[in-house]
Amino acid sequence: MDNGGLILLIFLAFLFAWGLNRVRRMLKFGPVAYAGVMITFVILMLALYTQTQH
Repeated sequence: MDNGGLILLIFLAFLFAWGLNRVRRMLKFGPVAYAGVMITFVILMLALYTQTQH
């Protein structure tokens, strides 16, 4: 089983969360907006990952 794609997705998720946290501080986002963006990102990444696994 090849887990390279999954490891890359986890790394991208951490990178995205770090970047989003910096943007959230600059734009004064609330925790609800932050959680909404993270949930959307996770759903999108899982959809992309399942599309590539045939």
